Amino acid sequence: MAKNDESNNGFSDAEKEAMKERTKELKRQKTAKGKADGEEAVLEKINEMEGEDKKIASGLHALIKENFPQLGFKTWYGYPAYTKDEKLITFFQASTRFKTRYSTLGFSEDARLDEGTFWPTSYAVLEWNDKVAAEINKLIKKAIE
Repeated sequence: MAKNDESNNGFSDAEKEAMKERTKELKRQKTAKGKADGEEAVLEKINEMEGEDKKIASGLHALIKENFPQLGFKTWYGYPAYTKDEKLITFFQASTRFKTRYSTLGFSEDARLDEGTFWPTSYAVLEWNDKVAAEINKLIKKAIE
């Protein structure tokens, strides 16, 4: 959960910004013409990032584009996100967004990561490398089965 602002009342500035982003996204979706519009929005968000967040998000986007052409692109609360049949499957939350110590790869309820009665729905990501890419590839493959 994000830290609240200094007054400890209501939503933090980052949470308010995320809500504004979501409002913009819903408006954009009404006028979007297809997958290219969604990818353009995702790339715009990735390009706003810096440092390791940008490296991770860029690597994730390239991995998805190369290995999962059936997935669509969109932003979700200002995050790069990926869909199957227009349902959110996974999203990337940069560490700088809520000033956390790690970035997060999250999965929605439509991702098929089920393992019995208990399984993770998000993962901390500190860096992008071949090992991380391989693990994420396996997760996404399972999520869209």
